[in-house]
Amino acid sequence: MPMKISLALGNPQALSRQTAWGCLTTNLAMPGFGSLVGGRRVGYVQAILGLVAFAITAVSGTRFIIRALSNWSVMYGPQADSLNSLLEMWGAAHWPLIGIFLFVLAWLWSLATSFSIINAAKKAEKAKVPPVLQQ
Repeated sequence: MPMKISLALGNPQALSRQTAWGCLTTNLAMPGFGSLVGGRRVGYVQAILGLVAFAITAVSGTRFIIRALSNWSVMYGPQADSLNSLLEMWGAAHWPLIGIFLFVLAWLWSLATSFSIINAAKKAEKAKVPPVLQQ
């Protein structure tokens, strides 16, 4: 029987501290997915931003490396123009840098969401502790 995949959010009220820390470690590896497990709708945006940024970085970074290797002798040869080489390199490097910036943005955003999930789990556990009886 094939496995069913669901995009339903987790239950934000039923998180333990252990689950909250699991959300944090998941967000460290894949921004947004830990937020989804923690029941935060913002995780969808974080995950999409992280995946799109990764794709931009991978595709444009591969193109940048291929271009740099194929033009190595032109850029670093005896007749090379340093300023022209730098301008050409920037033209090829700005898309990978934009992808890296967007991924870091998604990662930091999901990290902040993770800390709010952990704080909510701490408050929920404190609320469950019965009061101390005094004599």
